Amino acid sequence: MTVKKLLAATAAMLVVVAGSAFASPVNDAIAERIKPVGSVCMAGDPCASESGVAAVAVASGPRSGEAVYNQFCTACHSIGVLGAPKTGDDAAWQERLAAAGSIEALTTSAINGVRAMPARGTCADCSDEEILASIKHMSGL
Repeated sequence: MTVKKLLAATAAMLVVVAGSAFASPVNDAIAERIKPVGSVCMAGDPCASESGVAAVAVASGPRSGEAVYNQFCTACHSIGVLGAPKTGDDAAWQERLAAAGSIEALTTSAINGVRAMPARGTCADCSDEEILASIKHMSGL
């Protein structure tokens, strides 16, 4: 009987010690060090008005053909990667235009993807008009 009481007392003591260990200042310091540095708050979310952070400005209007080309098209079309018509190569662009039948059809093939080029090249957020403007910039059409 005494052994059982001694074991029960030891177990109770371990519970008390373990419980106090979870609330120790060391654990609070660890929690402080590993807490998130910040959070993401999108414009229009309730947290945006609470934080006082200004909304990020979004570009207005379409990008120019040159801007789209410089950001998305130049990697392949400046050197003709996998047969891409090079910028300024009038003969290659005239051949593509003749095969497509019209500038609109050529633009549609760029929008949908053609040969090794993925849909919209690498510009997933380009509008149809921006794709057309970049084709006109590259081809001189």
